[in-house]
Amino acid sequence: MEEFIGGLWHRFITRAATRSYPQAAVRLADMERTAGILFRALGGDPGLRVAPAAETEHGARRGWLARIAHVGEKAAHAARDDETLRLPAEIALFPERSHNRDLYLWLIAQGAALPADGLAADNWIAANQAASAATLMAFPGFASRYQRLVEAVVAERPDPRKLPADEAAAERAIRQALAEPGSVAALPAAKRPPAPVALWLYPAPVAIDRRQSEPPATPAERPEGGKTQDATDRRRQAQREDMPDGKNGLNLPFRAESLLSFAEYVKVNRGQDDDASDDPARAAADMDRISVAQDTRDTASKLRFDLDLPSAAHDDIPLQSGILLPEWDWKKQQLKRDMCSLTLLDPRNAAPCELPAHLLRPARRLRHQFEALTPARRWLKNQPEGPELDIDACVRAFADRRTGHAVSNSGGYLACERRERDLCCLVLADLSLSTDTWVSDEQRVIDVIRDSLWLFSEALGATGDPFGLYGFSSRKRDHIRFHRIKDFDEPADARIRGRIGALKPGFYTRIGAGIRYATQILAKRPESLKLLLILSDGKPNDVDHYEGRYGIEDTRMSLNAARQEGVRPFCVTIDKEGQGYLPHLFGPAGYTILRKPSELPARLPLLYAQLTSA
Repeated sequence: MEEFIGGLWHRFITRAATRSYPQAAVRLADMERTAGILFRALGGDPGLRVAPAAETEHGARRGWLARIAHVGEKAAHAARDDETLRLPAEIALFPERSHNRDLYLWLIAQGAALPADGLAADNWIAANQAASAATLMAFPGFASRYQRLVEAVVAERPDPRKLPADEAAAERAIRQALAEPGSVAALPAAKRPPAPVALWLYPAPVAIDRRQSEPPATPAERPEGGKTQDATDRRRQAQREDMPDGKNGLNLPFRAESLLSFAEYVKVNRGQDDDASDDPARAAADMDRISVAQDTRDTASKLRFDLDLPSAAHDDIPLQSGILLPEWDWKKQQLKRDMCSLTLLDPRNAAPCELPAHLLRPARRLRHQFEALTPARRWLKNQPEGPELDIDACVRAFADRRTGHAVSNSGGYLACERRERDLCCLVLADLSLSTDTWVSDEQRVIDVIRDSLWLFSEALGATGDPFGLYGFSSRKRDHIRFHRIKDFDEPADARIRGRIGALKPGFYTRIGAGIRYATQILAKRPESLKLLLILSDGKPNDVDHYEGRYGIEDTRMSLNAARQEGVRPFCVTIDKEGQGYLPHLFGPAGYTILRKPSELPARLPLLYAQLTSA
C-alpha cells in the first residue's frame, strides 16, 4: 500500500511541477531531414552534423514545486562547435506544436549564423545577439516567427518581480536582449545563473579524457552476450577513464568533501558476473556524467549510448611499411602523405562451397533478369556495307527509282554488330565490428552482407560485366585491412563463394583509406564507366582520432579524388542516421538508405542494373 500511494504521489507531483507540454512535443528525429537542408541553405557549414544535445544542470532558480518533485534540474542546451550542431532531442516548451517546431527552425538558423569555431564562454551572449540580428537582416521572413517565439518564451520565463534584485536585473537584461538583439553587451552579475534561454545556443560542453594509459586492443571477434538495450534517444555527457585495476577494492579513501557529492567517480571494480540491472538505461539517465573505461571482459548487460567524448590523441609521423596512403587533415586543410598503412588480405579458412539453399530461388530469378543485359548480336539496317543485302532498303530504293524520286545513297546492306557493355564495378563492403550487430532474430549485418555478395556475384555472372569484391576494416591508421574477395580477372565460382562465406567482422571503419585503394584498383581498368559500390552500416570511425568531422571530411576528400579519376561512387547503407551526413559525402543522388537491412541482398543487384542502364 505504501508503494502504491508513493507511486500515485510521485506521478501527481511530477505532473504538476513539470513545465512542458508532451502532447505538443516535436522530436529532433522528425526534423532531422529538414534540419540538415535548412542549415545548409542558410549558409551553414555542410560538414557539420546535427545531433541531440546532452542534458546538463543549469543551476537556475526553481520553484518550490519543482524542488519537491526533483524535476527541472537539467536542460538540453542547443550548442555548436566546429564539428556538431547540437539541438534538444525533443522540444515541448510551448502548448502549441507549431511554436515548438518554429523553435527548432530558429535554433537551426541561429547555428548557421554563429562563428565557425563555436561560442566562447565569455562572449556567448553577445554572439547570440549578433547572430540573431544577422539572421533577421539576411532573412526577413524569420521576423514574424521570431517575434512570436520571443513572446512565447517570455511568457514561460520567471517573473522578475518575484526574483531577488540581482537575478531580476539579469532577467530584465535577457528580455531586452531577446526583444532588441545587440542591445545588451553582458548580463549583470547574479548569485545564481539565469533560467535557460531557449532561443540561444550555449557554449559546447568540454569533453574530458583522464586516461593515463593506452586502451587495450579490441579483439576482432567477440561473442554476443547479455542483454542489449538502445539508449541513443538523446546525447549524454561523458568522460574517459582508465579501467580500475581491481586492487584493494574495499579500501576506499575518506575525504570530508565527499560527503557533499555523490557524483565523484571512484575506481571500484564491481564483479563482472553480477546480475543485470532491471533498468540500466534509467540508472544512466540519473548520472550527470558517464565515465567510460575499456575492458576485455564480458558484462551482464549492454547499453548503446550517444556520448560526448573527446577524440583520442594522435601522431602525424609518416609510416614506412605496407601500402602507404594519404589522409586528409581537415583542421589543417592538408593532405598528409603516407599517413595510413594498408595490408592486402585473403580470407582464411575459405573452403569452396555452393550457394546456400535459401538463396537458390532468388539467384535463379536474378540470373534470368540479368541475362537481358548480356551483350548480344544485332543487325543494323541500311548500312553502306555488310555481309547481306537489306531487302527493305532495296525495295524502297527500287520504288523510289520507279516513281522518279531521289534514291538515298546511305546503303542497302545489313551489318552485324556486337555491342559490349563498357563498364566495370567494384563492391567495397564494410567489415567492421559493428556488422556483428543483429538485425533480426536470425541474421546479423555481416550475414546480410554475405547474402548480398553471393547474389550480386550470381547476377553479374549472367551479364559478363567485369566486377571485383573487396572488404575493409581498420584499427588505427597503421593497421588497415583490405580483404581481397574476388579480383576482376577471377571467375565467380565455388572458390569465390567460399571466400564470401568466410568473411567475419573485423575492427573499425577507416573508410577513406579503403576508398583510396579501391580507386587505385579501378584506375587501372580500361572500361569507360567505373562504378564503386560501397556497402556500409554506419559513419566513418576508428579507435583513434578518426571520428566525427575528421572521418567525414577525409571520406569526402577520398570520394572527390575518386571522381577525378573517373570513378563513380555510390553508397548503400542501413544507417538510419545517414541522412545527416551522406548528402555531404555523396551528393543528393549518390546514396540510398535501406530502412530494412534484410532488403539489401535483393536490392543490391537491382541498384546495379539501374546505375548501369543509362
